Amino acid sequence: STSVIAVAPASPALAHHKRSQAPADLVDTAVKSKKHKTLVAAVKAADLVDTLKSDGPFTVFAPTDTAFATLPEGTVESLVQPRNKSTLTNILTYHVVAGRVRSSDLVNLINTGGGEATIKTVAGGTLTARLSGSNIVITDAKGRATAVTKANVTTANGVIHFTDGVFLPA
Repeated sequence: STSVIAVAPASPALAHHKRSQAPADLVDTAVKSKKHKTLVAAVKAADLVDTLKSDGPFTVFAPTDTAFATLPEGTVESLVQPRNKSTLTNILTYHVVAGRVRSSDLVNLINTGGGEATIKTVAGGTLTARLSGSNIVITDAKGRATAVTKANVTTANGVIHFTDGVFLPA
């Protein structure tokens, strides 16, 4: 654990201003989102909170609650059970890429890659990014295509891209 040494600020007003200006980390940003309640519950169940609060930086392709709802009935409830923690961890880390990858970076990689870019995930799997019109579409190892519905949510330790589907590793 990290110890924090408190230093008295010169002015309480300044201290409050600085605190409110600091961007939230990946976890706190997801917690504040009204569209990621299922993802936040899954991250907690997989004990990934500390990892996603670390310095990173990480890029998270964050499925919305609506995306999780498209999985077969009972899937999410089953995955958050303690006995399925390793499977859940593998699925969640399959949505995480090391580094800060903005949508412009993805588009550049897709364009220089002849129409597609391969992305290595923290889980060790591979995702494939393509453009469909002006939308970035990510295909997982099972061949499921998922669109990025909101890009470049900047956090203190990375970037979040909302997705309309859940990636499943091979």
